[in-house]
Amino acid sequence: MNVTCLIPFYNERERIAHVLKVITQIRQIGQILCVDDGSTDGTAAYVKANWPQVQVVQLQQNQGKAAAIKYALKFVKHELILMMDADLQELRIEEIEAAIEAYHTESVIDMIILRRINSPWFVRWYRSDILLSGERLIKKADLEQVMKLQVHRYQLEVGINRYMLHHKKVVRWMPWSAMNTYKVDKLGVLDGSKKEFKMYVEIVSFVGFSHMMLQLASFTKKIHQKQHVSNPVESQSPYEPDFRDIKTYFS
Repeated sequence: MNVTCLIPFYNERERIAHVLKVITQIRQIGQILCVDDGSTDGTAAYVKANWPQVQVVQLQQNQGKAAAIKYALKFVKHELILMMDADLQELRIEEIEAAIEAYHTESVIDMIILRRINSPWFVRWYRSDILLSGERLIKKADLEQVMKLQVHRYQLEVGINRYMLHHKKVVRWMPWSAMNTYKVDKLGVLDGSKKEFKMYVEIVSFVGFSHMMLQLASFTKKIHQKQHVSNPVESQSPYEPDFRDIKTYFS
């Protein structure tokens, strides 16, 4: 069950360790590929020095997430890719392993999105915890086709969604406890807010308002999980499953 974990980053030296400390422990991941999108803070050197098993490729200039992913695809060794953002906190090994296991168990699945269930209420309200989640299990062949759509920067996730809808692919989501670091926390309120606004303008301009409404209304649904345990533990969240013994099925 070899998987390539693909992690694009730009100036994430202060945060990427949280991700790599977990990803390097996932038994199903056979390749960890980090792509440096023109960082200026020494992130690439930091990763190479502390995680020699991680492959790092670099762009000379900052071109945005979509361009970084496109460039890195030529180095991907495995057909199944786990896309992972570099600024995440509170990652859980068992959630990642369960998602990979579900993908291989259910051959009908084309993509699994890890839904950021701990996102603020307003993010969940307009489904950005699903639609814009950067954590996905996707076939390399599908991701290569998405890149032919000329997606740029912040348009990658909605571009993937549009491709999946257009080609009638089977997409499901699973709960994911990790939280990303918001732009206002990285850049400050003013610059961060400007970046957030620019992101949403780029997203809507790429897919169009009507298609964005389609994604908001009907794109993907949850994988249902049936638990068979002799001594079930209480979950802290209504979305949080007991990963000790899960059988995945679709309604």
